[in-house]
Amino acid sequence: MEELAAAAGITVRTVRFYRERGLIKPPRREGRIAWYDGSHLSRLRTIAALLERGHTLNGIAELSEAFDRGRDVGELLGLGEPTEETPVRLSATELADHFAGEVTPENLQAALDLGYLGTDGEEIVHVSRRLLDVSAALVREGIPLAEVLGAARTVRDHADALAALFADLVRAHGTDKDVERLRPLAKSVVEAELSMALDRRMAGPGTPPG
Repeated sequence: MEELAAAAGITVRTVRFYRERGLIKPPRREGRIAWYDGSHLSRLRTIAALLERGHTLNGIAELSEAFDRGRDVGELLGLGEPTEETPVRLSATELADHFAGEVTPENLQAALDLGYLGTDGEEIVHVSRRLLDVSAALVREGIPLAEVLGAARTVRDHADALAALFADLVRAHGTDKDVERLRPLAKSVVEAELSMALDRRMAGPGTPPG
């Protein structure tokens, strides 16, 4: 514990306090010897960084509990790596920097439930660089992260329905290989229809477009 505290730049008393609060996991024991490893040091550095960003110890404890309950990266990518999306590895502090002030236990749990986030040791894995960047951009525009995640759940339902519609249509006249080959056509239809739907929405009822 003394070596861990020295490496983290804190006191033994603080390490003991964090352990009692459940902020770090218990050490591995061999008889009367307690062994701490790199994961403990990484967690202590994360706690320090989150404290610097204004998070409270209670909030950090809740975040840590959510992370520890979250799916690991193997479960997140259980069906294999996304074919067109790039997963992103982040530390807890890097995630907090993407969504300044919005990384709450509730939002974290919502992202975990959606399957956007998984854990790999002390690292966090976001399933899609594009979704991460878009979500962060919407939050920077003033839309609360909780509402972004709520909308994402609705989008997920519609996307699943659209994917099923396209896959069933193609399979009725071909095979699963054709579904993959024709994937770009499905994406083009959805993008074009969404674009026109936004045109109609922005024009408003009774207002001709243009």
